[in-house]
Amino acid sequence: MNADTKTTGLFARFIAPAALGVALATSPVATDAFAQGNAPSSFADLVDQVDDAVVNITTNTTVATGAQGPNSGNPLEDFFEEFRRRQGPDGAPRPEPRSRRGSALGSGFVISEDGFIVTNNHVIENADEILIEFWSGDELPAEVIGTDPNTDIALLKVESDEPLPFVPFGDSDDMRTGDWVMAMGNPLGQGFSVSAGIVSARERELQGAYDDYIQTDAAINRGNSGGPLFNLDGEVIGVNTAILSPNGGSIGIGFAMSSNVVTRVVDQLQEFGETRRGWLGVRIQDVDPELAEALGLEEAAGALITDVPEGPARDAGIEPRDVILSFDGVDIEDTRQLVRTVGNAPVGEAVRVTVFRDGETQTLLVTLGRREDAERTVPASATTEDPAEAEIMGMTVSTLTDELREQLGLEENIEGLVVSDIDPASVAYEKGLRAGDLIEEAGQVRVSSVTQLEERISEAREAGQRSFLLLIRRQGDARFVALPLDEEEAGSE
Repeated sequence: MNADTKTTGLFARFIAPAALGVALATSPVATDAFAQGNAPSSFADLVDQVDDAVVNITTNTTVATGAQGPNSGNPLEDFFEEFRRRQGPDGAPRPEPRSRRGSALGSGFVISEDGFIVTNNHVIENADEILIEFWSGDELPAEVIGTDPNTDIALLKVESDEPLPFVPFGDSDDMRTGDWVMAMGNPLGQGFSVSAGIVSARERELQGAYDDYIQTDAAINRGNSGGPLFNLDGEVIGVNTAILSPNGGSIGIGFAMSSNVVTRVVDQLQEFGETRRGWLGVRIQDVDPELAEALGLEEAAGALITDVPEGPARDAGIEPRDVILSFDGVDIEDTRQLVRTVGNAPVGEAVRVTVFRDGETQTLLVTLGRREDAERTVPASATTEDPAEAEIMGMTVSTLTDELREQLGLEENIEGLVVSDIDPASVAYEKGLRAGDLIEEAGQVRVSSVTQLEERISEAREAGQRSFLLLIRRQGDARFVALPLDEEEAGSE
């Protein structure tokens, strides 16, 4: 795939190399000429404030023959590709070289007078050479200080005899939908270019666990990646990263990684040359209203623990079925918030985690590990049970046999019941259960026979419960599912 047009579905990421710095003080190129929130009659003064700190980035990469080069808006790429394929003088195809050189164009911005530059990771990924071009026309080679593929941010460094003009980061949380913004960069290899628009939306997610994108209608095209998105005070509130497009061109839906995410990454890349995110060591899912009812929670909030492999959480006493309500003083609304909060927490330091367990809350002290060092654990395994089968709540459930264990790839000490068939019209199917799922727990108690499952359901109904909690494991991943016990709700639709 062409390196400057990374695409996932309709999302295209554009190559732009740059480097991240940590200078957050007042910049020599940022003034108060614009008051944030006031509609400007022109962006010319703002451009004059920041243009010296915005850079074009060119990368050179050695790529294997047959692979596409890292072109980022380079109109000569197709010409050279055609030339490479031409026949030799005798009419025979020219022998293909084992490798060839590819180039890419992108954008970035200087964030400190000593030459730190921010861009996207996908712009400079695998590059052999990185060249920075300034607004003045001067060029300097750059080295990579560190990268973070999770947020697609890279930090570069150039050496200059003179202090470089730079731009400061602003607070992306201060931006509101409808605020004016200005994007600068190197679209389609056309050199320094400016586009303007508004903040279309905030807190957008694309694919990553740490995504926090500002959506804008300011034109962003190939080659803009890594360039800055400015507020009207000349502060960088986002790094242009991706667009939503059916054809690879701007249709007014662009995304910039918010500055409050970028600055955390920058600090770590500058200090360590890599990121160091906190790691709790749990598998989690959101709490919906039916799960809240089954667990005894007053409201559907928090992050439900489905599995606790070896790691910091297990060492601290966190258990499956616990619901994390607060982490290090931050109220947790859902799993996304927990992932981001844990990731931003310091590695190796103890934090307080408040969990809901068996109708009560308790606070545990957890010393976080480092996510980048965490190793994935292998799911625990299974036992042999005598064959049995029954129709329950629209599911055909069977005890584990050696044959089923082999079919599902389960280990010898795994216990539970297998969903061998399921009615597509049942509520269980609607809730996401499928044939091949393993039921490990029913009503918060482990089950290994059909009789045990039926008894747990009967006890729940007699106790007046409206929903029933199952712990399901599928291909090693655990998940809680709450099924309604009301006869009409649990029946087929």
